[in-house]
Amino acid sequence: MKKTVTTLLMDWHLNINNREMPWKGEKDPYKIWLSEVILQQTRVDQGMAYYEKFVLNFPTINDLAVAKDEDVFKLWEGLGYYNRCKNLLYTARIVVNNFAGKFPDKYEEILALKGVGPYTAAAIASFAFNKPFAVVDGNVFRVLSRLFAIATPIDSNEGKQQFATLAQEILDKDNPALYNQAIMDFGATVCMPVNPQCNSCQLQTVCKAYLEGVVNRLPIKEKILLKKNRWFYYFIIQHDNEVLVEKRIAKDIWENLFEFYLLESGEQMDWEESSVKEWLNQQLGVEKAEVISISPTQKQQLTHQQIRGQFISVKIDAIPNNLKHHQWLPTADLGKLAFPKFINQFLESAPF
Repeated sequence: MKKTVTTLLMDWHLNINNREMPWKGEKDPYKIWLSEVILQQTRVDQGMAYYEKFVLNFPTINDLAVAKDEDVFKLWEGLGYYNRCKNLLYTARIVVNNFAGKFPDKYEEILALKGVGPYTAAAIASFAFNKPFAVVDGNVFRVLSRLFAIATPIDSNEGKQQFATLAQEILDKDNPALYNQAIMDFGATVCMPVNPQCNSCQLQTVCKAYLEGVVNRLPIKEKILLKKNRWFYYFIIQHDNEVLVEKRIAKDIWENLFEFYLLESGEQMDWEESSVKEWLNQQLGVEKAEVISISPTQKQQLTHQQIRGQFISVKIDAIPNNLKHHQWLPTADLGKLAFPKFINQFLESAPF
């Protein structure tokens, strides 16, 4: 499967991917490094303008190294996390003074530069020098977690090692720059966090999470409990007087209690009949559905976090293959299961 994943990702990148970014395809290690430092804690859409301003004002690493600190900080203004800017200046001067102005091409030397971590070092080594080092960012974690249905938390030490090893195994060693760009773009445009384009995905046939109907659960994060505000969208999927239910098994709130098919989002989502049908089709392959109701926003305050969300009741004509192995319970038997208060409050007036 690993070889197939690599082949399909490369095919998608070469024939379908049309994501445009100013640094895409860049071979100058200085500009690659600059873009990566800017994007470390900044959204791509915000970072683009800053990248272009820096390249315009400091076209080479030598220009940046001899610039006045206050001029560089003025250009950085608004990006925040100013240690990134301090490290940028420090490293530019190290490269000029210790490497004669030429960015080092060895991974270990790149990694040793101030403000450069394993991800940035791999990006520079692969994009600038075509060295076989896999990048592992949030997009890559998500793509790999879903493709291989890996439930190890991506923010745990075990998970970081497991995903880094897997990323290196499926890396196209002959074309690491192209491959790394492919998997990052794929995560940003197809295998997105909340609304992945599963139904039109080139890798659907090999994606274990899709085939098992658990795309919405992955990736797992160990620190999920640190969130103070969470949005839960429960899809009450009914077929022939049965409803899909799941047991919460993760180390999280409501462990071992039952729930409906859950989509958790980091922010509020707007649902209407058309968007519900589109989501069911894209993520679960449901071709025909009747939207019965979309509840008002429900709330429950827990000790350290607030849960908000909605219940979306739908009826489907046929159970897609990726949901057939899930638990389907007669609607009349719902009262036999232990649900969290958040769900029970809704069930008291649910349209069953």
